[in-house]
Amino acid sequence: MTKKTYIIAIIVLIMDQLSKSLMEIYLNLNESVKVIKNFFSLTLVYNTGGAWSILENQSYIFIIISVLALIILIRFMISFKNNLRNNIAFGLTIGGIVANLADRIFLGYVRDFLDFRIFNYDYPIFNLADIAIVIGIILLIVAIIKGEDKLDRNSK
Repeated sequence: MTKKTYIIAIIVLIMDQLSKSLMEIYLNLNESVKVIKNFFSLTLVYNTGGAWSILENQSYIFIIISVLALIILIRFMISFKNNLRNNIAFGLTIGGIVANLADRIFLGYVRDFLDFRIFNYDYPIFNLADIAIVIGIILLIVAIIKGEDKLDRNSK
C-alpha cells in the first residue's frame, strides 16, 4: 500500500482519540445526553471487554488479538491491488485497531460514547474507531469479492 494508507490510519487514530477525550471533558462516566430522542445519545462508558462487553476485564486478550490482527493486515496488505478503495480500507481498519489498542494499553479499557436505539433495541455503545474498523472490513470484503486481494504479477 501507499503513504495514503498510513495517512488515513493516522487521521483515524487522531480523530478517534480526540473524540474520546472530548467526551471525557464534557461527560461524566455513564452520563448520557440525548441528541435525537429515542434514537441517538452520547453516553460515556469504559469498556473492558469487546462488543456487548464480552470477555469483560480481559483486556490482555484483546491486546493480543489486536496485535495479531495488525500483523496479519500488514502482511496481507502487500498482496492486495494498490487502489484508492484498498488504501482506504486498510487505513480505516489499521487506524481503528491502533486507536482502540492505544486505549487498552494506556487505560486498560476502551472509551465508548456513541449510543443508538433502533426499533427499541439499545445497541452496544461504540466509538469512531469501531466505525472505521467495520467500514474498512466491509471494503476489504468487497475487494476480495472483486478479486483485488491477489496482485496480477504479469500486468502493471
